[in-house]
Amino acid sequence: MDVTGKEMVLDRKAMAQKKVDKIKAGLSAFAETKEVSELIRKQLAKEGIAVHEDVTEVGSWFIPGDKGAAKS
Repeated sequence: MDVTGKEMVLDRKAMAQKKVDKIKAGLSAFAETKEVSELIRKQLAKEGIAVHEDVTEVGSWFIPGDKGAAKS
């Protein structure tokens, strides 16, 4: 429950899409769960967006790749 006493329902797909939108805008994004991280990875692969992923004990950071760099 949140501070208002109402249950919160999280749409993980919508959450992942918002994070992908941040990455497309050139910002880093953080995912706290493996499920959201996997959804982000799949969407980024589908759109051909290169990122650096830093996996930590508490989640994953998705850092946008250099737009001008050639893919190796």
